[in-house]
Amino acid sequence: MEQGNGGFSATGLRRLRDVLTRHVESGRIPGLVALFSRGEETHVEAIGTMRHDGGAPMSRDTIFRMASTSKPVSVAAAMVLLDECRLRLDDPVQEWLPELADRRVLKRFDGPLDDTVPARRPITVRDLLTSTFGLGMDMTSLGTPIMNAVFEQGLTPNLPVPVPEPDEWMRRLGELPLMHQPGERWQYHISNDLLGVLVARVTGRPFETFLRERVFDPLGMKDTGFHVPADQIDRLPTLYAPDPQTGEFLVWDEAEGGRWSRPPAFAGGGGGLVSTADDYHAYFRMLLNGGKHGGERILSRPAVELMTTDRLTPEQNAARKAMATENVHISHGQGQHGGWGFGMAVRTYRGDYAPIGQFGWDGGSGTASYADPANRLTGILLTQVGASTPDSMRLVHDFWTTLYQAIDD
Repeated sequence: MEQGNGGFSATGLRRLRDVLTRHVESGRIPGLVALFSRGEETHVEAIGTMRHDGGAPMSRDTIFRMASTSKPVSVAAAMVLLDECRLRLDDPVQEWLPELADRRVLKRFDGPLDDTVPARRPITVRDLLTSTFGLGMDMTSLGTPIMNAVFEQGLTPNLPVPVPEPDEWMRRLGELPLMHQPGERWQYHISNDLLGVLVARVTGRPFETFLRERVFDPLGMKDTGFHVPADQIDRLPTLYAPDPQTGEFLVWDEAEGGRWSRPPAFAGGGGGLVSTADDYHAYFRMLLNGGKHGGERILSRPAVELMTTDRLTPEQNAARKAMATENVHISHGQGQHGGWGFGMAVRTYRGDYAPIGQFGWDGGSGTASYADPANRLTGILLTQVGASTPDSMRLVHDFWTTLYQAIDD
């Protein structure tokens, strides 16, 4: 590891490494890769192993399931289309997504699915980008008829059944009413998957193909995609979802023959990406650099500013605040952000060591990626322990605390 001289103190870097090592030595985190940079100075820590019972060591090029940390990256495809005026923020999406025309909206979000009123207006591109189109993963409404229907229809990942291909997914989504009027409330996840379908229909290309050509390839993100090729599968660790009661390491997904070992029927922008620390670093550094990578412009500066500043009214944000503060063991991170841009959280008040303006997101597979314009700081932490227990989320929290205490200027 390089010595601190470009804005990190040597003492602070040692403390960061010690804290990360302590998490691995606790036996609760088999391994991790942390990459962080400030200005031109970059550090990488790869600690522990690919399996909880040993196996190959973690390395800088280990490939991880990014889960919801996919959201800030996949949204770039839609921003490319905004830059090119192939989409406009206030265009109704039904031109490309006719399944979403003439929406019905539940009278009560927890009411029967046939007790509805007409939507007051069409769903727009802006509604999808801000996650306010009227339907989403509402963790505070589990057990309601609409949430049960979302699960029964296989509209979200992580269920025993795979998500269907995009046209069938849209057909099923189009049969459900909305929980809230378009533009009314922030709701999690489904809009991010919907954006991928929108991009594919506007461009006439598969979502992954467009993302690769316009975002991944220009940034050199060679290990980012929606599955891991067979000749690279040994770089993907086992993913664990520990038993919440006993902490026993339960396998949630194996590398060989697992969910990411072959191309999915549905390339989910909300949680489907696999990637590496260096690939994500390239992407978040591009955002910090106002949309440029080297001499190449990936996104316009205004597009990046739209993505990475708060887009929500207090009324829209009510559901997000409830999710953040009522899911206790993930709340330390999510609860401190305040706002939401396009596909990512944006800090609007100072709730911990990170300043206002920091942007990024976390993933339920034990991943986190944020950038901080005020400090020219990027941090990526990747592990293979899902958020079924607090362990990986506490590791993420401690990574950010020690990263910020290592700043020295």
